[in-house]
Amino acid sequence: MSVPPDSSSPFKAFIRQVPALLLTPVPLALLQPVLNRIATHVAGARPELFDRLGPHAGKRFLIDPVDFPFVLVLTPERKAPRLNAHRRHERPAHDAAIAGTFANLLDMIDGTLDGDAMFFSRDLAVSGDTEAIVALRNALDDFEGSALAAAIGSFGPFAGPASFVLSGFRASRGAGS
Repeated sequence: MSVPPDSSSPFKAFIRQVPALLLTPVPLALLQPVLNRIATHVAGARPELFDRLGPHAGKRFLIDPVDFPFVLVLTPERKAPRLNAHRRHERPAHDAAIAGTFANLLDMIDGTLDGDAMFFSRDLAVSGDTEAIVALRNALDDFEGSALAAAIGSFGPFAGPASFVLSGFRASRGAGS
């Protein structure tokens, strides 16, 4: 997938590309421990997610932030949940895929955007095992509190700075973005 064109100001378009520009040179091996920590922390804090996923727990979900230089594969296995980063050209194996801008995916995980509305407005694309995607969405919808807050909590003493960076990212998008 490609990044949708931005019809707003050139400065705003540049700001939206900053995360991808900063992440492109980062070796994925440096991101992997952080991603593993997020997966194990959220799974430990919310084991009921696996019950909600039912037979889809353990399937591989490709999460494609189209404006990032990599994709993620989430494997929500009860005993060993994994969240792995892959460069786009690797085309990792998966059962289901969900794609959208990082901001939209983030807001969907946080519950501030409706996944169904995003799908019908074509701001979100799904493919593969759509039943598994619906189960994942339902599990996130049933999440007590914010799944994003739980993920940020995995940073321990760095949760405050991580939350600050996320707030800055959201503020850079401006109102209504």
